[in-house]
Amino acid sequence: MEKLLSNIRACAICKEHLVLGPRPVVVAHAKAKIAIIGQAPGTKVHASGIPWDDASGKQLRKWMGITDEVFYDEKQVAIIPMGFCYPGKGKTGDLPPRPECAPLWHEQLFNKLPNVELVVLIGIYAQKYYLGKKAEKNLTETVRVFENYLPQYFTLPHPSPRNRFWLTKNPWFNTSVLPELKKRINKIL
Repeated sequence: MEKLLSNIRACAICKEHLVLGPRPVVVAHAKAKIAIIGQAPGTKVHASGIPWDDASGKQLRKWMGITDEVFYDEKQVAIIPMGFCYPGKGKTGDLPPRPECAPLWHEQLFNKLPNVELVVLIGIYAQKYYLGKKAEKNLTETVRVFENYLPQYFTLPHPSPRNRFWLTKNPWFNTSVLPELKKRINKIL
């Protein structure tokens, strides 16, 4: 695992596309029981090198019902983005994750994560990649039927503060999805 993580952290395959340059962010350990597949680091995470070290991460930990100490314990939680580096800014937020990362690294990582009991798929990019044709027509519907992907996958929207309107428009998320997420995570950890 250490050799693989070292190779990922040294990756520069798409450096010409990265406005801030490569800085792959990933956390994994063979003992991890939960894997979080997010989108890509933002500028704050790019600067710190600590995954989910921002308002979105704070919200995600709240949704999961776990402390920072548990979240950042690599022997419990693996953190694997779809794109390992900050992809740059777009018109309405950050650009999509670079497409090279997941096909190059994810299978290798999961081959070294034999104890993962639950993969949390955050956002449309992770859901499309891992669920393929099993995903619903959009993120809202894929999250709404999260039970269809259990016990292997748990689907979530991105916990960004920008998604507050989505959360307000979909109150079932707080009443149906989050209690089940917390229950499953508590049982696994």
